[in-house]
Amino acid sequence: MSAPWISSFFFSFFFFFSFNRRQFAIASSSLPPSEGAPVYGIPTTANRSTSWTNDESSLSSISFPDGSMYRAILRDETNSSICGFFCIQGASCTSYLFAILLNRHDPVVIWSANRDYPVRNGAILNLTATNELILYDVDGSKVWTTNTTGKSIAGVKLSDNGNLVLFDGDNSMIWQSFDHPTDCLVQGQKLFQGQKLIPSVSSTNWAAQKDSYSLQVTNKGLFAYVESNPPLVYYRHLVNGTDTDKQTRYVEFFNGNLSFFNFSTEPSRPDSVIPIPQKFPLQYMKLMPNGHLTVFEYDSSVGSVGWMAVADLLTGDLGECFYPLVCGRNGICSGNQECSCPRSSFPGMDSFRAVNDSEPNMGCSQVTPLTCNATQNHTFIEIKNVKYFTYTVDIENVDLGTCTQACLNNCSCKAALFEYGDPSHSNGNCYLPTELFTMTKVNVENAIVYIKIQNERSNTSANLSQPHDSVPKTKNQVKTVVGSIIGSFVLLLIVVIGFTKLRDKKKKMNTQMEEEFLDQVPGMPTRFSYEELKTATGKFSKKLGEGGFGSVFEGTLRDGSMIVVKCLESLVHVKKSFLAEVESIGSIHHVNLVRLREFCAWRSQRLLVYEFMSNGSLDQWIYHGDRKHVLKWDSRKKIILDISKGLAYLHEECRQKIIHLDIKPQNILLDVDFNAKVSDFGLSKLMDRDQSQVRTRMRGTPGYLAPEWLGSVITEKVDVYSFGIVLLEILCGRKNFDKSLPEESWHLLRVFERCWEHGTLLSIVDRYSEDMQIHGTEVVETMKVASWCLQTDFRKRPSMSVVIKVLTGVINVESNLDYKFSYTSQQKTTVKHGESSLPLSPSILSGPS
Repeated sequence: MSAPWISSFFFSFFFFFSFNRRQFAIASSSLPPSEGAPVYGIPTTANRSTSWTNDESSLSSISFPDGSMYRAILRDETNSSICGFFCIQGASCTSYLFAILLNRHDPVVIWSANRDYPVRNGAILNLTATNELILYDVDGSKVWTTNTTGKSIAGVKLSDNGNLVLFDGDNSMIWQSFDHPTDCLVQGQKLFQGQKLIPSVSSTNWAAQKDSYSLQVTNKGLFAYVESNPPLVYYRHLVNGTDTDKQTRYVEFFNGNLSFFNFSTEPSRPDSVIPIPQKFPLQYMKLMPNGHLTVFEYDSSVGSVGWMAVADLLTGDLGECFYPLVCGRNGICSGNQECSCPRSSFPGMDSFRAVNDSEPNMGCSQVTPLTCNATQNHTFIEIKNVKYFTYTVDIENVDLGTCTQACLNNCSCKAALFEYGDPSHSNGNCYLPTELFTMTKVNVENAIVYIKIQNERSNTSANLSQPHDSVPKTKNQVKTVVGSIIGSFVLLLIVVIGFTKLRDKKKKMNTQMEEEFLDQVPGMPTRFSYEELKTATGKFSKKLGEGGFGSVFEGTLRDGSMIVVKCLESLVHVKKSFLAEVESIGSIHHVNLVRLREFCAWRSQRLLVYEFMSNGSLDQWIYHGDRKHVLKWDSRKKIILDISKGLAYLHEECRQKIIHLDIKPQNILLDVDFNAKVSDFGLSKLMDRDQSQVRTRMRGTPGYLAPEWLGSVITEKVDVYSFGIVLLEILCGRKNFDKSLPEESWHLLRVFERCWEHGTLLSIVDRYSEDMQIHGTEVVETMKVASWCLQTDFRKRPSMSVVIKVLTGVINVESNLDYKFSYTSQQKTTVKHGESSLPLSPSILSGPS
């Protein structure tokens, strides 16, 4: 990987250019390019205070055979690139990029301003009088801006190499799109230190694929990473030079060359120049979703296929199997890119299975996920003759046993990668990754991988029996029997005493393991002592609420800050609930999640310390008859969006997915400004990112449980369903099941379904709020979001990030929805909180002020 630039970086270019040119063809157009021909009606520059609207009446649409279309705003002087609103859906377009396109006759997107937030018909791009280029969606929400307020801007233009530039009165550049690359480099574009290329999710999904690959330059050279925590290098090209703060490097793609420069040197004197066989007339370089770095060329000859991939710059050095996600997480790549899962050495007990049987390259998930609560059951699968795309030596010159034991001692370790350092195989180097990507089968004997698994096979104890005579016939026999009975009794007594001591010792060891685990939870502050919490709460005298988990108390610390203390005291499995909550939120921080400040584990006591939420739980503000005050529509909208952001963070932005499993108004808390925060993670479930679903016991609260719970195999979409119920309760101002109402109105979902059928949704908007009635039309539109979240088929429900986009007006609700909701069976279901049956009880961390 650290070979000289020419051999390591462009070894494969000539091969691909000479032999594989045809197999890289990716697009075609029936319209050949007409370089230099004028494009009437499309200007090359625009002055300040100009705006463009994305609709047919303002901008002409140009469509292409593949179904894509664009509405041009600016062109460059050579007509080789344009910028404007682009869509791949043709006449049915619902989302657009403000993008720069290369080759107006067969356009490809080389840059976009809003790749993560497409806009709709009617969106407006405005070069304002305040010197900013701003993109607004049709609802007026700001989607993107150049952030150049305060600078003197005279106008905007598109340069010949596809660079969008804001310039001042002296024609000096103030802002350029080249400084904000997405996934492509074009001729003349530099990639500086601190900038990244991040691939899109796919050719039809422009959003940045932030959890896969990236390409960036450092002062040491060019590096390709797979995104993990921390990012791991799968390709590196090192350049000569010293590491100093004064020296900044960049890579530039121009005139068929990719070159490295120091920022302090002239472009005509590069550190190293890597020639590509010929100068292409029209080309760009792109980091692909699969991690490949590919050069594309446009072939304008008669009968050509248009854009072609002519070089795959990393594969020649890496080989297909050395891309970290070529076979997904935990996958094994061998032969002709064949993907398989690790196999257990125990007959009939596979520890891994394919995430998708029809697509083996999607990776493998563990049948029994690893858990830090049962480290005594951790063991390994041995995989010989493998190589890994990266190798960081964590422990040098150790034997194999030391390496594997180090992995067992670290719960976050996923595997022990051992490379023998001498011919006798007695010692070597050890690497302990916290994430395991694709491994590659090779014909070597000095590399071995031990993958950690959760082994839950029960150990069967042998049955002990004592022989005896059935019918004593003499006094000696009687004495023998009596002696045997006494001996057996003494033996039994010894066994009981021994068992008791062993149980106490094991209990003590488990407690110590739990204590050690809690000390290792990342991000956790120093724990409180029991006496400190006892003093802070006035000997636990200020009770705020009580539920199935125990009691909640208000407290005040010595510095005057208010806290809430939750005492887990009545659950059968208190430890399991306690550990779930600490492990789930001990190391995560988000403005819409209640912050776990401290914890206390003392003897049998398990206490959790939270920030104080002065306005209590949401249920006290939305249910008629139970509420303290009637919330206005703006407050409810803000609360709904806050809940969405908190859940999106749990599902999509944490190192592991966190499924809450008990979303309900009692677990949504409000601070003094009515900012909503998700609380109570006692039932939460952790999922690795490579898992599509997880099997677990039914848990949660009746009325908020998704239909798929009946099968005990769930995804994060169970939280989406619960959110849909909560959303409906907020909009209607009533409980999802209320026996104080007429029988036909007991079930809110039944009423909701009926109103959909008759078109009378306005009738269920909270009638005790005049403000809600005034905004009834907007409330009804929000009910569509609830209906999307409540789809019986979980695959049809949106993710929480999509819900946020709908609530903020970026996209519309899916139109093809099923309005037959599941509502009756779950009210009768017996649900376990942890593993103990509990009545439906509020989970209050603080009361309203």
